[in-house]
Amino acid sequence: MTRKDCRLSSPAVICSLGGDHDTIMKALATGQRGLTNSERYTPGRVLALGDITTALVSSKGWPVEHTSRNNRLIATALAALSPQLDEALKHHAPDRIAVVMGTSTSGISETEAAIARTGPGNDFDEHYRYAHQELGAPAHFIRAHLGLSGPAWTISTACSSGARALSAARRLLLSGQADAVIAGGADTLCHLTVHGFDALGAISDTPCQPFTADRCGINIGEAAALFIVTREPGGIQLTGYGESSDAHHISAPAPDGHGAIAAIRQALDMAGRTPGDIDYLNLHGTATTHNDAMEALALHDVFGSRQPPASSTKALTGHTLGAAGALEAAFCWLALEHGFLPRHVHDQPLDASLMPLSLVDAGITGQPRVALSNAFAFGGNNAALVLERHDA
Repeated sequence: MTRKDCRLSSPAVICSLGGDHDTIMKALATGQRGLTNSERYTPGRVLALGDITTALVSSKGWPVEHTSRNNRLIATALAALSPQLDEALKHHAPDRIAVVMGTSTSGISETEAAIARTGPGNDFDEHYRYAHQELGAPAHFIRAHLGLSGPAWTISTACSSGARALSAARRLLLSGQADAVIAGGADTLCHLTVHGFDALGAISDTPCQPFTADRCGINIGEAAALFIVTREPGGIQLTGYGESSDAHHISAPAPDGHGAIAAIRQALDMAGRTPGDIDYLNLHGTATTHNDAMEALALHDVFGSRQPPASSTKALTGHTLGAAGALEAAFCWLALEHGFLPRHVHDQPLDASLMPLSLVDAGITGQPRVALSNAFAFGGNNAALVLERHDA
């Protein structure tokens, strides 16, 4: 073991593609979308949403303040992590296991439901707790659910939250403040995000089309993705991360991509890698006009004409917001561990005005060893992660 080892356990993932590795990998490899048509949040208007249909664990017997759908997503992921969790709890004291989570909505859907029950402006009923919607709720829930006493906090930097949670986990381990970290992200579909992004003109009614000429916005999805991060050697390692905040605009990225470029270069430098070492690139790829143009420009600055095989998996899952950075790191983990490239799905012609990318279509295969995953957020809050497969 070296001080810089930062091993990511096999991830627990639940998203619109499914809740087990085999199902999710099949969808990633073949380009099977997990979007469903729904009027749940927009009566009279059908939207494509990344809705989880996998059965979730029951919240029966939980304290009222923990009974949110977001926490049920997390608990379902924790159940899938049981073997690794048992090992961590066996070898590390509760105060040496930390929790860092990313989210953007937490349990605000419970507040929406409470308002629907009691009516706007009326007192809430006995089933409502403000703690449901607190941004710190995901980390507090995991800590209480598992009986841990180490550091625990939630990061909410919009769509880079889940990636930043993994960066924070690496810092905790390498600084000696924890021996293991439960890290990832979780976000739940709700009216706030659907209507909020719609108000920005960023929602596509139909399945999104990243990097195409006719792209018109995102699909909202939900997910939970969790890792146990340790200082063990071998396996899939988080070898580098980069973080920046360009603060160009409250919701739009800096058009020249300087913040994204800075985050990617930091991640490569920390990992001791050059652009030519990257075998697979998970794009942020939201399918909005400005984000895709910025990302393509930033990648041209970093990689030049030698673009690595790349895909935006948001075309399959929808944009899972605060969970996206962790979810897509989990997809990179699966690609590295099992030797395949996730497909880039689009039904329309690509945008010829963008800097060219090497998008993974049905004819491109590979067995990547080094992957880069991008996550860019409101306020120019950018994150990039480098994951590598190391032999034990």
